[in-house]
Amino acid sequence: MTKVSATALLLAVLASAQPAGAQTQAQMNAQAANDLRRADAALNAQWKQTYAGMKDRDAQNAARGGGFGYAAATLASQRAWLQFRDRQCVIEGGQYAGGSLQGFARGQCLTRLTRERTKQLKDLMWTR
Repeated sequence: MTKVSATALLLAVLASAQPAGAQTQAQMNAQAANDLRRADAALNAQWKQTYAGMKDRDAQNAARGGGFGYAAATLASQRAWLQFRDRQCVIEGGQYAGGSLQGFARGQCLTRLTRERTKQLKDLMWTR
């Protein structure tokens, strides 16, 4: 075997030994950012529907002579949730403080909690 073909063989073996799904940290961070953008877009769309539904519920109640204040309570809840989510994810990312996974872990947390909140907002529509 010549030196060139031995090197080519070694490179081929090393390339095939790498897991098929392996990603760089930059690729993982980019994927996490894309996941968060999608989750945030879904949250914003659901927020508009839920908040509009709460305003409608308030209007219906006002027409009957009373009101609960669904829209105001929902808005206060959303504002508190945003503060909770952001602070919680700083804590979760802190497990890797100073390391390359800190931002990635924070991003995964933001995505997870955003998806959970989207479901909560959808459940508030009370269409069952």
